[in-house]
Amino acid sequence: MKPINFSREETAAIAAKLRPYFRDELDVELRDLQAQMLIDFLSSEIGPFFYNRALYDAQAVLKKKADDISEAIAGLERSE
Repeated sequence: MKPINFSREETAAIAAKLRPYFRDELDVELRDLQAQMLIDFLSSEIGPFFYNRALYDAQAVLKKKADDISEAIAGLERSE
């Protein structure tokens, strides 16, 4: 599987979410390198679980749409 990579802007946004959480909940001040290392760990070790869940959710949406289309097509059938 291709690794999950974030842009600098995305990494900065993620770090901005992590820092207050760690400070407020864990009483830990994350520095830039620590935040980057945590983001790298989370994306490589935990990210695939979130990615796969998103795929399953997208697949369910597509299946529902396909079922709706099948029903709409069946509704267009003409009796002989």
